[in-house]
Amino acid sequence: MSNKLRSHGKSTVVWVLLAMLILGLGGFGVTSFSGGNAAIGAVGDTEISVNDYARALRSEMNAASAQLGQPVGMAEARAMGLDRQVQGQIFGEAAISEQARRLGLSVGDAEITRQIQSARAFQGLNGQFDRETYRQALRNEGYTEATFETQLRADVARSILQTAVVGGVTAPATLTEAYAAFLTESRDLELAEVTEADLSAAIPEPTEDALKAWHQEHAAEFTAPETREITYVWLTPLMLRDKVQVDEAALQAAYDARRDEFVQPERRMVEELVYPSAEEAAAAKAKYDAGEASFADLAAARGLSLEDIDMGEVTRDRLGPAADAVFALEEPGVVGPIESALGPALYAMNAILPGQEVTLEEARDELVGEAEMARARKMIGDQTADLEDRLAGGATLEQMAEETEMELGTLSFGPGTDAGIAGYEAFRAAAAAVTEEDFPELGNLDDGGVFALRLDGITPAALKPFDTVRDQVAASWRAAQLTTLKSERAAEIVAAVAGGATLASAGVLVESHGAVPRTGFLPGVPQGLLPKAFETEPGKAAVVTEGGRVFVLSVTRVIAGDPASDEAAQVRSAAGRQIGQSMANDLIALYATAAQAEAGLTIDTAAINAVQAQLQ
Repeated sequence: MSNKLRSHGKSTVVWVLLAMLILGLGGFGVTSFSGGNAAIGAVGDTEISVNDYARALRSEMNAASAQLGQPVGMAEARAMGLDRQVQGQIFGEAAISEQARRLGLSVGDAEITRQIQSARAFQGLNGQFDRETYRQALRNEGYTEATFETQLRADVARSILQTAVVGGVTAPATLTEAYAAFLTESRDLELAEVTEADLSAAIPEPTEDALKAWHQEHAAEFTAPETREITYVWLTPLMLRDKVQVDEAALQAAYDARRDEFVQPERRMVEELVYPSAEEAAAAKAKYDAGEASFADLAAARGLSLEDIDMGEVTRDRLGPAADAVFALEEPGVVGPIESALGPALYAMNAILPGQEVTLEEARDELVGEAEMARARKMIGDQTADLEDRLAGGATLEQMAEETEMELGTLSFGPGTDAGIAGYEAFRAAAAAVTEEDFPELGNLDDGGVFALRLDGITPAALKPFDTVRDQVAASWRAAQLTTLKSERAAEIVAAVAGGATLASAGVLVESHGAVPRTGFLPGVPQGLLPKAFETEPGKAAVVTEGGRVFVLSVTRVIAGDPASDEAAQVRSAAGRQIGQSMANDLIALYATAAQAEAGLTIDTAAINAVQAQLQ
């Protein structure tokens, strides 16, 4: 549970909802979980609804999908432990909420209003709080206003309790100093790559029997993968583009539809930092003007990062009362305090983006190309019903190519096949799943095209005959022998260095590198070499092997970091924050565990399984 409550101090409900809106997840799970059990469990009297669990789990799955670059389903989520991670987090939050309820912690309506009105998810086009946007966002996520505000009130109360639990937690100075000393240490190194030229004897030529044995012993290296013989037909917008004509009226309409993109007013890159009172805002501005704090420092003092207060590219209309002051700046700077909808605020203007206008003539080539492709996609859409009817009526793929505009092709589909139509994920998925009993069906490509395919047969994986891959086998055998001999020579050099010899006395080409930091980089060497260097004692040598390359490294000197240097001070500061945050996370996790034990924990496994079944 060390990371279950890592976001303490923020209003989780608001920001999770905001993330969902940004990712286009509005409405997920609202009706899917409306029946049956309403909760997956509870800590004391604080229940966890199936919808909250579903939202949290789906959010983690989407984050994993974005990180991996491919969809993560429920099976993959279980294998990654995401389901257990989310349960630990959500039950931990419920434990803190239950403890806050028992202690009578709560917040007033004014704070709830401030939280809601400051959330970007609930702001309209003018950047201000919009009640209809607020209501629609809640409807999309299955909340009533009363339910959401009750949950938000509990969330803020939990944040207050979490802050109280970890308040004053700081990293021990001794630990911070030791960690900083560890990180700022550097070393003088000598290293040499052992090459074939450094061997005392040549690699013997292998016998035919040795190569044949190598071929059998390393069969996976010389096995052709299974391939699926596919016949397909396809039709894409690019195939029809030459048949499309675009008139001036269509171009003008396309230009008008994107006028906001082609004609942009002058804009500014702005950050907005809101304060509870004009006096506090003025005091912060005075510190900035005196050079005592940067804008990032002012934000940090409010518990915010620059990302939290970034307004992005804004026009005059978006800035409201601050527009004149911000747009009057001729170079980056800070203005304020200025009264905003959320309270007195300081505004940092970071860049001036001049207005621009791209005329219809200047955008013509782009618009023509897009219009042609759009018309071609529409032409394919208009043909889709007919193409489906033909396939359903028993037309072969060859007949489809003869009677329609679809094109016929064949390929051997296997691992790494991604040329032509196999470049489309939808086609690859269909080709991998089709069986010889399946009838061709129309599928959609992500560019608006369509396709259908047939499995003609499967060529199983098979070991390639020795005679056809003899040269590859010989090269593989020789590479393995060379790596072995280089490793043996490297071991001899390490033993000699241990006996007092220098690396250069071994007759290898030596590179010297002075004061290499722990986080440094040496080009052209294995990634594992530097970590190995910081594990090796001075006067000793070690071997690093990677990808058939063999290196010997020797540590000639250990250089302690200067504790009085600016670098050491920065490292101590960063280490103190990191260690302090880790201690705070551990402390709040322990507190949540104790709260669960005190209040009692109930888990409805059937409800959890039902949620996960819906997310398959």
